[in-house]
This record gives sequence, C-alpha cells and structure tokens, in this order.
Amino acid sequence: MYASNNNQRSVLQRRSSISNTIQAALDGSAIIGLAWLLIDYHIGLINAEYTLFLLVLVVTVAIVYDQFAIYRNNASLTRKALNLFQAWTLSFGILVVLGFLTKQNETYSRILVAQLYVLGFLAQIILHIVVRALQASFLKHAVHSEKTIIIGTGRLASFLSQKITANPWLGQKVLGCIRLNKDTSLPAESDGMAHPKILGHIDDLMALIEQEGVRTVYFAIPLDASEVLEDVYFGLLDKHVAVHWIPDIFSLRLVNHSVREIAGIPVLTLSETPLTGTRLLLKSAEDLLFSSIILLLIAPLLGIIALAIKLDSEGPVFFRQSRNGWNGKTFRIWKFRSMYVHPVEGGVIKQAEKNDPRITKVGAFLRKTSLDELPQIFNVLKGEMSLVGPRPHAVQHDEEYSKRISDYFARHQIKPGITGLAQVRGLRGETKGIEQMILRVESDIEYINNWSLWLDISILVRTTSAFTGKNAY
Repeated sequence: MYASNNNQRSVLQRRSSISNTIQAALDGSAIIGLAWLLIDYHIGLINAEYTLFLLVLVVTVAIVYDQFAIYRNNASLTRKALNLFQAWTLSFGILVVLGFLTKQNETYSRILVAQLYVLGFLAQIILHIVVRALQASFLKHAVHSEKTIIIGTGRLASFLSQKITANPWLGQKVLGCIRLNKDTSLPAESDGMAHPKILGHIDDLMALIEQEGVRTVYFAIPLDASEVLEDVYFGLLDKHVAVHWIPDIFSLRLVNHSVREIAGIPVLTLSETPLTGTRLLLKSAEDLLFSSIILLLIAPLLGIIALAIKLDSEGPVFFRQSRNGWNGKTFRIWKFRSMYVHPVEGGVIKQAEKNDPRITKVGAFLRKTSLDELPQIFNVLKGEMSLVGPRPHAVQHDEEYSKRISDYFARHQIKPGITGLAQVRGLRGETKGIEQMILRVESDIEYINNWSLWLDISILVRTTSAFTGKNAY
C-alpha cells in the first residue's frame, strides 16, 4: 500500500494554544497602550518620531520574544518571569543600540523610555499571572482528561510521564506504560524519577485501548526499536487515536539539536551550529560593536604593554600560533608574548604551568591578569573569533584531546572566544588531568546549546572578576 501524497501542507507544524495566543495579544496591547499613554502624558501628541519608536519596539519585541520562545513553552511562573525579563531587557537594549548608531538617542525622552521599560515589564508579569490563574480555573472545571498510554519503559518514558502530569494544560492523563519485547527492566528507583505503572506487553496494547478508552498514544522508544512503529502504527490508525513518536536520542551528545523540515520532510538535527540566519547576524553585530568600543578604550593600554614587553626581554611583542576555529578552520591567534623566545622541544608544544621558568617577569603579570589575551580583539574584528565562545587550543592539543574525548570537536560548532562559560567557572589554565578538560568541554557544549545574546553579556560581565586568581598563570 502506498501512502497518499501530503505535500500540500507542511509536515512540521508550529502549534500554539489558545491561552498563549491570548497572552501574546494581551502583552502586545499592554505595551502599545502604555506607550501611547506615556507619550500623551510627556509629549502631548504622538508625532512621527514616536510613531516610529513604537513600531520598532513592537517589531523588536516580536522577534526577540520568538527567539526566547516566550509563548511556546510552559515553564514555571518563576522561569517564565526570568525569560520575560531577559527578552524585554534585550529588546530595549537593541533599541538603545539602534538609537546610538542612528544618533537618535537625544530625540526621545529618557524618562519616558525608562518608565515604559519598568511599567511595561510589570504589566506583562501581572497579565501572565492572571492568564495562568484563569487557565488553572478552567482546567479544574473542564471535562475529564484524555487517557494516554506510553509505549516504552525507559527513562524517556518516565520523564515524559512526569512532564504530562506536571502540565495539566495538556488535558491528558497517563494511565501507564507498555513494555516492548527488548525492554526487560525499568531504570533503578535510585535515579530519583517516579516511574509510571506497567500496563502490560505490546501485544496487550489494542485491548487496553478498547477497555480504557485511550485517546492518545506516545512512542518513547530507543532508535534501535523503531521497527515497532511499523508493526503497530497502522493498527492504531484503526483505533482512531492520536499517535506521537518521541525517539530516544538523549543518550547521544546533542549539540544545538532541533526539529525542522526540508521540502516537507521532517528532519531531526542532532548536532549543528547555533549561528545560522538572524542568530549569526546578531552574534556578528555584537562582536563588531563591542570589540570596536573595547579597542578604542584599551588602545593606550596595548601600547604600554607592548613597550613593557620590549624592555623586559628580547623577541617580538606578539605571539602568533595556529588554532582551530569555527567548523575546524585554522587561523593565527594574536597574544602578547609572555615567555622567553625558546625552541619547541621534540616538536611538542608544552602547556604553561605554575612557576614555569619560560615565563618572563612582565609575562607573569600579563598571564596573572589575562592581559596577554587582549590582542585577540584583532581576531574578533577579522571575524575569526568572538568575544565569547569556547577558548581555542593549540592544534596539537586539539589532536591529542580529540583522541581521548569522543565529543571534543563538538566545541568547534561555534566561533572560539576570548572568554567563555568554562573560563568564568574557573576551568582555565593548565589541564593536568583529562577530567579537567572533560569539564571544560562540557561547559563549552552547554554554552553552544544555550547560546543567546543575554548569555554572552552575562559572561562578559562575569569575566572581569573570573580572569584573575589562582587558576591564572
């Protein structure tokens, strides 16, 4: 039998609940209404400049809120408030940068903008609380939840059951799990996860659907058990139930994973750079703007350090070395020379260590304060590096560690940075054991999976205190 042609519609659908649609409409109305009132109060009339301001604000909020998935996730109220604060703050930050670049900052009332920022955030928080309360009240008095069965008894099945139970807005009730042929045991209770009831074997599924009036079935199975889908799926169609498949891919090291489509074909992305489309544009704009400002501020300091290096020891001011960058492309990194000029022994590049005799007097101070990293601002301006990202290692060290850490090169899915999440956590300096490098790689991949402008800004702020101390030498 050949399936009918469904190319007329997209396979992947962006679903949105009625409550989220209402929430978005209320937030937009509150922002526009408050802005209108404040403009009327402070200015007296809405002129062309403030009309443009309001239009840019609404468009910016729509784009940023979509990036933060404000209306597509159902996190706790505390988490939602934090996400909302970050998105709202970033939206205003973008407006300030646009005003600075177009030299329009003086056109608008700073008091008005500040009041709109504070009152707009408070109004949205109140609206989110109200909508959640109304949603909870509605669900409490709604009809009975749809009965649901999960096929699979692994950790993913247990996790899915917990999520459905913790989100009553779904309107579903998990009756339990169905065991697969290859699924012989449950994970240990010591993992801290409550496991749903085992209803029976896969052969019992059809009878259970009839007896319990099940309306939804989830496949939560490992990839090597996907043949179960073909055996069971067409039988489920005859039972008029909704069928969802959640492939168990979470035992893999996922890097910026996502679900998308190519010409209507669903594609499950396991590893990909987060820097695509508008996200690459935002990251590039961030680097260009901030690095230009930083270079102007540190230019005198760069000159003083260069002079000190020249007076302290013979050799060049800068140290250049090949490093692997984004997507494995090699580039030459800029650093202030902090060691005496010396030959590489046996062709092996040795990491700097505490009390290393190769380090000069000026170099010791530069490494302690991380000032030797400052010339990498030129790599950022050339587009070879970013202000924030995984620290690039020597090519030889990359080759060494990639043989010992299976997912080591996943850290190259984004531009390397002058500072990064691993560095602000103190994971820097000499790596004496493989465990230290594993922790650094895990932080780098965590950064890639959670990249946002807000995360970059927070890391830059934390860098000022993190780049000095016992691990800096």
